[in-house]
Amino acid sequence: MAIVEKSETDQQTFDIDDFLKNLTRLPGIYKMLNDKDTIVYIGKAKNLKNRVSSYFRKGAASPKQQVMVAKIKRIEVTVTHTEGEALLLESQLIKRHKPRFNICLRDDKSYPFIYLSTEQQFPQISLHRGAKKKKGQYYGPYPSAGAVRETLKQLQKIFPIRQCDDSYYKNRSRPCLQHQIERCTAPCVGLISQEEYAQDVNNTQLFLTGKGSLLIDKLVHNMDKLAIDLEFEQAAQVRDRISQLRTILEKNYVHGERGDVDIVACATRAGIACVQIFFIRNGQNLGNKTFFPKISDDYTPENILQAFIAQYYLDKNVPYELIVSHKPEEVSLLVEVLSDHAGHSVIISPNVRSDRSKWLQMASANAENALQTKLSDKQGVYARFLSLQEELGCQEVPKRLECFDISHTQGDFTVASCVVFDREGPVKSAYRRFNIEGITPGDDYAAIYQAVSRRFKRLVKGEHEAPDILFIDGGKGQVNEAEKALAELQVNSVMIVGVSKGPDRKAGMEKMILPGQQQPIDVTPGASGLLLIQHIRDEAHRFAITGHRARRGKAKKQSTLETIAGLGPKRRQVLLKQFGGMQGISRAGVDALSGINGISRQLAQRIYDTFHHQDD
Repeated sequence: MAIVEKSETDQQTFDIDDFLKNLTRLPGIYKMLNDKDTIVYIGKAKNLKNRVSSYFRKGAASPKQQVMVAKIKRIEVTVTHTEGEALLLESQLIKRHKPRFNICLRDDKSYPFIYLSTEQQFPQISLHRGAKKKKGQYYGPYPSAGAVRETLKQLQKIFPIRQCDDSYYKNRSRPCLQHQIERCTAPCVGLISQEEYAQDVNNTQLFLTGKGSLLIDKLVHNMDKLAIDLEFEQAAQVRDRISQLRTILEKNYVHGERGDVDIVACATRAGIACVQIFFIRNGQNLGNKTFFPKISDDYTPENILQAFIAQYYLDKNVPYELIVSHKPEEVSLLVEVLSDHAGHSVIISPNVRSDRSKWLQMASANAENALQTKLSDKQGVYARFLSLQEELGCQEVPKRLECFDISHTQGDFTVASCVVFDREGPVKSAYRRFNIEGITPGDDYAAIYQAVSRRFKRLVKGEHEAPDILFIDGGKGQVNEAEKALAELQVNSVMIVGVSKGPDRKAGMEKMILPGQQQPIDVTPGASGLLLIQHIRDEAHRFAITGHRARRGKAKKQSTLETIAGLGPKRRQVLLKQFGGMQGISRAGVDALSGINGISRQLAQRIYDTFHHQDD
C-alpha cells in the first residue's frame, strides 16, 4: 500500500529548499503542479529526495526540465514500500491525468479475443472484448477488432461453424444467408449432425492454438480416404480447404516462435514517437498495432519504451517475452514488476539474433513507415489538392483523381492499371487492372485507348464515379488516345492530363501535357500539387508492374515442377496435395516447403527459386 506524505501545499510561495530539506529518502512518486493546480509531471523514484533534488541543481536539468521547473508551484509526494509499487502507481496516475510533460499512452482500450462457447451442443465462435466471464475458450489478444473479424472471416470459409448470437440461433426456422453462401452448416435447423459439427469445432481449435501442421496432415489423410472411397467431390472440397489453410498459415506463421511473444519497436522524429507492437501467440502472428504516445522533443526511444511498457502492460495479460528495439532505462525493474503482475516470469530482450532479429527489423521498419506516414499527413493531403487546383487552373478543388499506366515486356503480357485517389489519399478498393489483348505488341497508344475505353464504358453504365482529372502516364500520343476514347463515349466532364517524364527521367522535372496544347504547362517545382501528381503516377506504375509480373509469371509457371531437379512424380504429388495445387506451391516459402516430408531444405530452396526468380 502507498502512504501519502503531504507537501507544503498551504504556503503562498513554494520554498524548494525548505521542501527538499524535509523530503524523505524512501521510494515513491512525486507530482509537480503549476499555478493553476494542474499536474504537469508525475515521476517515480527509489529515493525521493535524491530524484526531486536533481531537477533543481544548476546546470543539471535538460531544456525540457528547465521549462517544466519554471512552471512548478508545488510538489506532492506519495511514499510507497518499494520502487516496484512506485512504478505501478506512477503508470496508473499518468494514464489518469495525462500530464503535459510525461510520455502518455493515448490509445489504451482493452484488446479483443476470439471466444469459443464450448459448453453448447453447437458452439458459437465470436469476437469478445472485456472481462472473461462466460464459460468457454478465449484466443488472443488480437491487436484490433478488425484483426479478429478477418480471422473469423478466414475460419468461416474453411470450418463454417456458426457466428450468430444465441437469440438469433434459437429462433431460426430455416437456414439464413450465411448457409446459402456456404459460411455456415445451419445447425439451427438440423442440417448437420453434432458429430460433424464437433469435427469443425475441433479443427478450429487446432488452428487457433497454432497446430496448423497437425491440422493439415489430418485434412490430407481425410482427403486421401475420401478419394479411396470414390467420394471425389468431397475430396475436392477438402483439397480446397487445405489450400486456403496453407495460404493463411504461410501468411501468419512466425518461423522459430512457439510461445507468446510481443515484438515492440520504437521510432522517433520531429517530436513525434511511434511504437509498433506485433502480437505472436502460439507461433502465429495475430497482427500488429500502432501507437503514437504523446512526447516532447528530448525523449529518447529508451525513455519512451520504459514509459510505454509500464503503462501498456500493467493492466493486461503479459506474454512470456518482450522483444524490444531499444533497451528500456530500468529494464530490471520492469521485468520484476511485470513478472509479479503476470504471475509468471517475463523476459525483456533488446538484443536478439537469427529469426527474432528479422522480426524485430520488420517491426522497426513498420514503426518507421507509420511515423513517416504520420509526418506526411501533417502536411495535409487536402493542401496538395488545393495546390493541384492552382497549378492546373481548375475552377474547383478536385475531389477524385484517376491515373493510367501500361506495363509489358517487349510487348508481351501487356497490363494496364487504373488507380484512384480522393482527398483522403489512395482508394485501393477502386483500383482496376486490364489485360490488354488484340493490339500490336508494344503499341502503348492502342493499350491506353483500350484501357480507357473499357474503364469509362463502365462509368457510362453508372458502375463507378467519374474522376475530375484523368492522368495518363505518357506524352502527347497517349493523351490523344485517351481523349479519343472519352470522345467516343461522350464523356466531356473529365480533364485529361499527360504526365511526361522529364530530362533523364528525373523526379520533379515532369512535364504536364493537356489535349490540344502544343507546349507543356509549367508547374512550380516543389509544389505540393506536383508531389500529388508524382504519387499517383508512381502508384499507377507500381500497380501496373505488379499485374504484369503476375500475368507473365502465371504463364511461365505452367508445368514448372517437372523442370526441378530432384523432384520426382511422388514428391510432386505430395506437394500438390499439401498445398492444394500449383498456386499454393508458388506462394509457399522455403520454411513451409521444407516442412513437407521428403523435401529437404536444399530442394525447398530450388523449388522456391524456380517460382520467384523468374524475373532475373
